[in-house]
Amino acid sequence: MKAIGFERHLPVDHPEAFRAFDLAVPEPGPHDLRVAVEAVSVNPVDTKVRAPRHPDPDHPDNRADLSPRVLGFDAVGVVDAVGSAVTRFQAGDVVFYAGDIGRPGSNAEFQLVDEAIVGHAPRAIEPDAAAALPLTALTAWETLFDRLGLDPDGADAGAPILLINGAGGVGSMAIQLARAAGLTVIATASRPESQQWCRELGADEVVDHFGDLPAQLAERKFTAVPAIACFNDLDRHYPAMAQLVAPQGRLASIVGNKSPLPFQELRDKSVGFFWEYMFTRPRFDTPDKHRQGEILDAVASMVDDGRLVTTRAETLGVISADNLRAAHRSLEAGHVIGKLTLAGFED
Repeated sequence: MKAIGFERHLPVDHPEAFRAFDLAVPEPGPHDLRVAVEAVSVNPVDTKVRAPRHPDPDHPDNRADLSPRVLGFDAVGVVDAVGSAVTRFQAGDVVFYAGDIGRPGSNAEFQLVDEAIVGHAPRAIEPDAAAALPLTALTAWETLFDRLGLDPDGADAGAPILLINGAGGVGSMAIQLARAAGLTVIATASRPESQQWCRELGADEVVDHFGDLPAQLAERKFTAVPAIACFNDLDRHYPAMAQLVAPQGRLASIVGNKSPLPFQELRDKSVGFFWEYMFTRPRFDTPDKHRQGEILDAVASMVDDGRLVTTRAETLGVISADNLRAAHRSLEAGHVIGKLTLAGFED
């Protein structure tokens, strides 16, 4: 089968940052689906996994842990074969998923994925539009409803939530899910086009995350926010988050910190701080990992009935080394709104 991968962690413009490989078609384990991949999207996690470990390209630290390492943590495709213990799917089903960071990814013609973390793909949109959704929808859902403890069915309707970096992939889904849950959505974005993107997705208020967040929220009559989610640059935004969060509120972040975070103010307010990492359930084989399949089915239903829209910003072409390089380059530049997708393979 055709696959795009790498054997060394290299800068995106290095000629061997991506290469085409001919690999054996994998055989499914008992709980696996083998999926014929139709479309994928590219996420910041792809760039982080690919990035150099050492400045010297030939240094041993830059050797891929799987050789070749095939990335890709969003896919839509057709089930080609199923393992002996599979119960939810059969050959011919159209599915979507984010997969497991510890297994070969979706930048290949065929991929194995545990059925527990797979959903039935939405029927109302094309595969490349659906490929934009799984990783960010799962991350946004888990952040809002598992970590921040909000109710997806409207029990917290009207409560404000602050989403930092609303125009990114996760923020774009979080705005929609929060809006569907009836929350008052305050999103941050810095450029006019990204601010407009947030408004079109349903944000009630949009503020500039490079400005004074507490002052901007105070102008809009928000002095304390019970739930805040950070989707970019936690070190920069943590002081404002700690100031703005309401007593007994909750904070969540999908990005790590580079410097120690002072938690004194959170302790005084009895505030909870939660990390969200979408790969936790598959990586640790948690007893509730099937929740990811359930969440994806719920997301597909919301897409099909018009409550959610794709966050695909652009389809760059087929799944190839050149197009993956272009996607990684754009993501590393830090100005992507929504998601970048690729569809099909070169003949």
